[in-house]
Amino acid sequence: MSEVLQVRWNQINRTDWDIAHTNACASYQQDWAYGDVLSHHGAKVWRASVARSDDNTVIALAQITSKPFALVGQFALCTHGPIWLEDISIADKHFVYRTLSKAVPVGWPKLLIFTPDEHEADIKPVKSVKRVMTGEATVRINLEQDVETLRKSMDQKWRNRLTSAEKSGLKFVSGGTKPAQYRWLLDLEETQREKRGYRALPAALTLEWQESKSKCLQAGKNGGISVYRADLGKECAGAMLVLEHGSMATYHIGWTSEEGRKLGAHNLCLWNACLDLKARGFKQFDLGGVNTQSGAGIARFKIGTGGDVFQRGGAFVKA
Repeated sequence: MSEVLQVRWNQINRTDWDIAHTNACASYQQDWAYGDVLSHHGAKVWRASVARSDDNTVIALAQITSKPFALVGQFALCTHGPIWLEDISIADKHFVYRTLSKAVPVGWPKLLIFTPDEHEADIKPVKSVKRVMTGEATVRINLEQDVETLRKSMDQKWRNRLTSAEKSGLKFVSGGTKPAQYRWLLDLEETQREKRGYRALPAALTLEWQESKSKCLQAGKNGGISVYRADLGKECAGAMLVLEHGSMATYHIGWTSEEGRKLGAHNLCLWNACLDLKARGFKQFDLGGVNTQSGAGIARFKIGTGGDVFQRGGAFVKA
């Protein structure tokens, strides 16, 4: 079938991309808004659509970003892509990977790296790619389950902590989504990031993400993020910000006070986030990477939700 597939660069419009991205329940790194944000900071963005020649049906998408490296070449990255929009044969995957690697319109010498949102077993049969780095793991909660099943799926200690938080003096509220209403959370998270020495999407890029999403015809005026918080009296005891992209949402940043940590504020926020996202039709809630060595406590918290641990196959280049 690969001989009747065509790869087209930057020919798909945002509306069609967003619809396909939603149907595929794809990651935020393949969202149009993510490309918008990176392009504002010097990256070149290439959006490829793979279609059948006979009826122009798009069967795969790939958003690729590139920046110069080593002064002379171009480093290109397809993060959590390509997105497969239907079941596709190994032969067709081979065609897509090979064609994208050869035809991505960046200067020579060039290097295109794929980090597909797939298990290694799904990529290994594709002879046109070679793994150069192992993949990271994340935890995903299936929001298509009923509420009772979601709660029963939690680890007993996690659920007990949630029950305790619900009976405490904590009060759950949905935070405002205007930048001025959650900028304080971004500032606290950046301070926390510097203290603990980890990296994350800069605050400015989060603001630009929401701006890009709000301009989309399919988004509401506050589309793109949700903020959930637990208050103790008049003070915030914990809060989290979630990125929304199509039919999936991704935990982005969170903060908890010392007292909030003792009372289980984050358990309360995350559970209510699940309920809200489920009610609004989201299918998956991605809690982000888990590292049982350097971040064992965070990993236990995420796994304790009862979500599925998803191990990505790794980083791949053209063989």
